[in-house]
Amino acid sequence: MSKIRITKQFSFETGHALYGYDGKCRNVHGHSYKLRVTVIGEPIADASNVKFGMVIDFTDLKKIVLEEVVDVFDHATVFNKNTPHIELAKELQDRGHHVILVDYQPTSENMVIDFAEKIKHRLPKGLELYSLRLQETDSSYAEWYQSDNL
Repeated sequence: MSKIRITKQFSFETGHALYGYDGKCRNVHGHSYKLRVTVIGEPIADASNVKFGMVIDFTDLKKIVLEEVVDVFDHATVFNKNTPHIELAKELQDRGHHVILVDYQPTSENMVIDFAEKIKHRLPKGLELYSLRLQETDSSYAEWYQSDNL
């Protein structure tokens, strides 16, 4: 049977700051991110299965990505917990803001790696994460491909 790629796109708003960076992005700011998730697999061949002919039900893929990424990162501010931003993070949390502390510099490149790890482990057997594309602005994005990470 043929392998087919299925893609679903998501949108979310997230703030971040890049500690130690030499440009404007060292300041707290936000983006309207677009995340494209592509999985690859064979369509279900069992005619008695309600998902017959599907690689994955788009609703099932949506549930995974919402739970692992979108619902977590939407309207949050992300900081590297190994920087002095930890003080700002604590202040924001104390004031009721949604803050995420990560072990990495929260660039699009590092975020897409993090998202890939989170999504890969939730996919059903026989299905693989093919690629992710995290678009930060209209003209800037980071891509992750499984084939580059074998």
